Amino acid sequence: MNIDYYILSFSAITVVVTIWMGFRSAKTSKTASDFFVAGRSVSVGWNASAISGEYLSAASFMGIAGMVMSSGYDALWYPVCYACGYLFLLLFIAGPLRRFGAYTIPDFAEGRFDSPLFRKIAVCFVLFIGFFYTMPQMKGAGTTLAYIFPGLPYWAGVVLVGAVITLNVALGGMKGITLVQAFQYWAKMFAISVPIFVLMAVYGHYGKQLEQNNYGTAPHQILMKDLPLPASIRDKEVSFNFTAVTSDQLLRLYADLTKRTLIPPAKTLTDELDSLLQGKLTKLGLNRPFWPTNFFGGNSSSGATTSQLKEYVEQSFEACDISLIAVGDAAFRALPSSEILAEPVVVRKPLPEKAPADATWLSPFGPLTTKAAKAANLSAEEAKPYSLLYTYSLIIALICGTAGLPHILVRFYTNPDGGAAKRTTMWVMILIGIFYVFPPVFGVMGRNLFPELYNGIGAKGTDKIVLELPRLLNEKYAPLGSILSGITCAGAFAAFMSTFSGLLVSMTGALAHDVYGRILKPKSTPEQRMRMFKFAAVLIGFVSILLGSLVEPLEINFMVGQAFAIAAASYFPLLFMSVWWRGMTMRGAAVGMLTGGLCALIAATLTNVSNLALDKGPMGKIFS
Repeated sequence: MNIDYYILSFSAITVVVTIWMGFRSAKTSKTASDFFVAGRSVSVGWNASAISGEYLSAASFMGIAGMVMSSGYDALWYPVCYACGYLFLLLFIAGPLRRFGAYTIPDFAEGRFDSPLFRKIAVCFVLFIGFFYTMPQMKGAGTTLAYIFPGLPYWAGVVLVGAVITLNVALGGMKGITLVQAFQYWAKMFAISVPIFVLMAVYGHYGKQLEQNNYGTAPHQILMKDLPLPASIRDKEVSFNFTAVTSDQLLRLYADLTKRTLIPPAKTLTDELDSLLQGKLTKLGLNRPFWPTNFFGGNSSSGATTSQLKEYVEQSFEACDISLIAVGDAAFRALPSSEILAEPVVVRKPLPEKAPADATWLSPFGPLTTKAAKAANLSAEEAKPYSLLYTYSLIIALICGTAGLPHILVRFYTNPDGGAAKRTTMWVMILIGIFYVFPPVFGVMGRNLFPELYNGIGAKGTDKIVLELPRLLNEKYAPLGSILSGITCAGAFAAFMSTFSGLLVSMTGALAHDVYGRILKPKSTPEQRMRMFKFAAVLIGFVSILLGSLVEPLEINFMVGQAFAIAAASYFPLLFMSVWWRGMTMRGAAVGMLTGGLCALIAATLTNVSNLALDKGPMGKIFS
């Protein structure tokens, strides 16, 4: 294995600190209240950081950047809606939910409708949503470990990370992971922002990077007929019988001589620059501006080779401080040297065939929302209504899904009161809103600087752009690239470890408190429920690792979207209507939750199985 020890060191430090903090916090978890709701004593600041750390999963840290790179404009709905969902929580759910004073969401469901049957339904959906949410976290773990240890099987990373987090949760419960998740938010914030600032300083800011998609690496061809040159210019021997050309024509001549093309819009050289060019050509010993007839041989019939002409043009540019920047293998751009020194020049690598075209990538209805329509062989016009419907559906699923995630909702029970729960939600909106500024920048820069990831599949595809991109800095500033890549790897560990921790607590709490403590053995003591909590954590951790090992070919962000869809169709209507509509009945709530939740669950399952069956790797053989 060709291991980068900077990357390994930063990642190892994150894991060790996480385990140490988990063990340290576990010592303070003594009661059932500590395990399930952290003693209801978490302050607003700590809780906001912990919720943000839990919410910013592998989908936020790695998946958004990967999906922006692969699907373009369409994918920006994900970070926008992830953040907007907390506005619903703030306005309608956080305060009333905390004032109800339950331990888990199934607790709330049974208490609101006085129905043990409803608790059973609610527990099932906690598990459904939780397992769908753990799969992308495991994909992030397998991808990151495979990146750190080249050649390591994807499943090995899933097993290793899953085992570590399961141990942490089994030891300390909710109180044990609260401090860890709060720390991990700030670790992720540092890991996502610092590399971006350095990358933009070296390779050009976001606007410069995005600008490349307006013209790409397939510019219009410069035709010789556009130049006031004799037909013999295409021959080996050329002659000149005119006395002046403009600097733009000089650029076009150079493009033809080097078999390159200009990237439009080409930098138009001003009249002042033309004058400067003519003045500085005297440094070359020329007494007439631009290609006098006697330059190469003394009279107009004398010829000059192509290499001589090219050398002359290059000297002309050098004399007036014009720099020619190669962009890819077949194009270049001209810029004043002073501008190049002032700000980085964006050099875009050629895009592979699998990459979407620039116009498609920038389109509001891009590869993400038109995938189904294309599979049905619909034209672009016919596809638009379906793409719009897909977009609305995505917005509703992500916003309402955020307000229906059990592992996030249970966090509000850790606040001292309803007012603290509302203040916590407001700070969460601010913290995650700032975070979501950065992942899309990784996706845009990755399209220009690391397009080879378009050819990768599974753990080697665009989902690892956040990990790979900083290493480009090694070409200029080694080992800075490895250090920053190590920081992003540490952030990735913090992302999927914190979210998986929260999911495990939520699902384990449902099994230990609701299934065991209220359904199977209602007279169990708090100590027995705590013991069952630890057993349930190990069981759910094992199932999560097994499911995570199967989903390597699927996109992280897409899988998380499915978990949000199930939450939006099941828990969100239950919570919203139960809080604000007194006429809500148990039968109506149960029918609505089962109908919406099961439809979303079946649709998501069929979609994943179908996508896995189409995979060309081992998963395709299993699922087909």
